[in-house]
Amino acid sequence: MQIRPILAALRRHRMATVLIALEIALACAVLCNACFLIAGRIDAIQVDSGVDEASLATVQLAGYENAHAVDLNARVLAGLGSIAGVQSVSLLNSIPFGARRGTAGITTDMAGKHFGGVVEFYVGGPGSLSALGTRLVAGRNPQPDDFRPFTALMPDDASVQVTRALAEHLWPGADPLGKEFWLDKSHFRVVGVIDHLVRPDPGGWPGDSRDWSVFVPAQSSVYLSGSYLLRAAPTDLPRVLRDARAAIAKIAPDAVLDQDGTQTLGDLRTRSFQKDRAMIGMLVGVIVALLLVTALGIVGLASFWVAQRRRQIGIRRAIGATRRDILHYFQTENFLIVSFGIVLGMVLAYALNLLLMTHYELPRLPLVYLPIGAAALWLLGQLAVLGPALRAAAVPPVVATRSV
Repeated sequence: MQIRPILAALRRHRMATVLIALEIALACAVLCNACFLIAGRIDAIQVDSGVDEASLATVQLAGYENAHAVDLNARVLAGLGSIAGVQSVSLLNSIPFGARRGTAGITTDMAGKHFGGVVEFYVGGPGSLSALGTRLVAGRNPQPDDFRPFTALMPDDASVQVTRALAEHLWPGADPLGKEFWLDKSHFRVVGVIDHLVRPDPGGWPGDSRDWSVFVPAQSSVYLSGSYLLRAAPTDLPRVLRDARAAIAKIAPDAVLDQDGTQTLGDLRTRSFQKDRAMIGMLVGVIVALLLVTALGIVGLASFWVAQRRRQIGIRRAIGATRRDILHYFQTENFLIVSFGIVLGMVLAYALNLLLMTHYELPRLPLVYLPIGAAALWLLGQLAVLGPALRAAAVPPVVATRSV
């Protein structure tokens, strides 16, 4: 199949060719970026929290007097701990997929000149890290002497556990045990490394930064109150949480139960990624609609050209062209148009990605999405042109020549 006659025919129909190529270019640009966004949302939804989600729930209280916070903690811990099926109940300021209460920037020097990043501080009482079910990969878990009193928002000096991702970020390639960092005047020394402990809002953080977490052991205080971590067997957890909701009115009549915040971790995870799922659905709808419009444009143009070229098709058949030759002609013609559109579309894809990076702080589009988009549009083009091409190949020479 020679390309020159096909290019000559396309030059005679320059306007229609350019319009279809532009439509394909727009489809390529949107397809690549939409697939990139979908992949990012799916990655966020499937994030490894690092905790035993099926066994955990949280109880959140508000409306109590700060002066009674320590007493409230004692009553709630004792009362919830007496519910049948409760394996443990402990104080924890935040929980994965719940409210964010410990986000702060840290430095790796006392003078505060070397910024280490914005991390999540999980501040918990005795038993809370064990209840979460995190996996220790180096060092040790908190010991009784590690639970220090608060002096402000944090203990002045604390032995902490950090995630593997945060340790690698702060001290790449080095042993993090014994390393130090600071939050204003609060000093922290790393005594343990845990595999994963995701932030409460992982969807809002890119890549490994969603796992930049620190566990700080602390004693009960006004700064660590009203937020409780329940652990129970997965089969008992829904019933345990219902009993806990009912018991709070008697255990803590001076506090108000936060109904939205008092949930199992599974429910919190579902709610946390609700917007991401909606976004995925919207983007899939956009992709389907755009590909459908593009396919209809290709079908319409190919059908128009088949109707216009019945005489030429008949002549080619009469001088020996086979049905396969006619079919390959239209497929090759479509391939050239789609290829031109894809080349332009790749440039548009990066331009659109730069726009999204500027206004929405999205990461750069990886190159791998370009061949994926190109392959999808090449396949779409060949499928869309197949019907008109088969009709062209079925035109018998006699009928075509009689229509002159």
